[in-house]
Amino acid sequence: MRIADFLHLTGSSIIAHRLRSGLTILGITVGIAAVVLLTSIGEGVHKFVLSEFTQFGTTLVGINPGKATTAGGTMGVFGSVRPLTIEDSEALKRLPFARAVVPFVQGNAEVEAGNRSRRTTIYGAGAQMPEAFSMKVASGRFLPADDPTAPRAFAVLGSKLRHELFGERNPLGQRITVGGNRYRVIGVMESKGTVLGFDLDDTVYIPAARAMELFNRDSLFEIDVLYYEHYPVETVVKGIKRTLETRHGREDFTITTQQQMLDVLGSVLNVLTFAVGAIGGISLLVGAIGIVTIMTIAVNERISEIGLLRALGAKRSQILGMFLGEAMVLAAIGGMAGLVVGVGTAQLLHLLLPAMPVHTPVEYVVMAEVVAVVIGLLAGVLPARRAAHLDPLEALRTE
Repeated sequence: MRIADFLHLTGSSIIAHRLRSGLTILGITVGIAAVVLLTSIGEGVHKFVLSEFTQFGTTLVGINPGKATTAGGTMGVFGSVRPLTIEDSEALKRLPFARAVVPFVQGNAEVEAGNRSRRTTIYGAGAQMPEAFSMKVASGRFLPADDPTAPRAFAVLGSKLRHELFGERNPLGQRITVGGNRYRVIGVMESKGTVLGFDLDDTVYIPAARAMELFNRDSLFEIDVLYYEHYPVETVVKGIKRTLETRHGREDFTITTQQQMLDVLGSVLNVLTFAVGAIGGISLLVGAIGIVTIMTIAVNERISEIGLLRALGAKRSQILGMFLGEAMVLAAIGGMAGLVVGVGTAQLLHLLLPAMPVHTPVEYVVMAEVVAVVIGLLAGVLPARRAAHLDPLEALRTE
């Protein structure tokens, strides 16, 4: 059988049975569209969360009081955990790789300015916070490098809180009350938006030592160290550990690098993307069953045609190839239509809901089309084998 005749028979069969071919293509279209749409949403969420998480840079190390991993047994009075102190953060500033060190305390308190009040998040921080977290001051200045254990009562407002308390008035130099204590406003931060659920614009920044007094804490919530990029992270971790162990007498703290956090977050998001893709894969399974059903019906309807081709000298491999080719063409057309529908729906969804992150990688598009063709090949194998192994004489008698 010539290639031209092979292609003609395959194409004419698809065209001659438009309804049957259309239903088969529809099944694959729905499956591929579902996979592309769901994985686009999953990948969009993946990229959005990672971009939110890394907007502060990738050379940050967080230090928290207490050790995350424990061993068996009890240490009695020696098992108590020393708090992280302002002095600890000052000691870390002397390390050669430390570009910025930020003592950090977080809480919630009532903020008042004139006759306006608002309960909001209070961040106790150090003077180097803008550098460490890639933040900018819109007006005024950030907290100065005062004596870290006895800083002046200065406050910096987030952009949203500034409008809530002062409207269009200039807040610089004005007095506000935070948790019953008076502070002078010396700066307003540029809008940073919401990061992982935390609104950084609806907040007040005050010195860490004063925040510890305000919330009656004996320990910092965290110390963040921004290190120079040319230092290996292993060197940074060892230096921090050595300094704090010398001060505390043992390792009663937890060091978490940005890469560790990204690895954990990335693995969770990868599972999410895989899960939503697997849900769409169920639709592909349904489409594959549809191809098996349709091709089985096609074999039953074309027994006499198969018998005639065999009688005219067509080989079993050619009959097998004809039916497999038909199944693959149907799946490929369905795959292309599914890609158009899936990508189009994803973009339309993003247009209607701009807050929903959507991203369709090119490799997903190529993979989806390859999967469609492979499904057509696998789903067509059994019907095609049955057609190829029909006895020519028995097939002609069905006429």
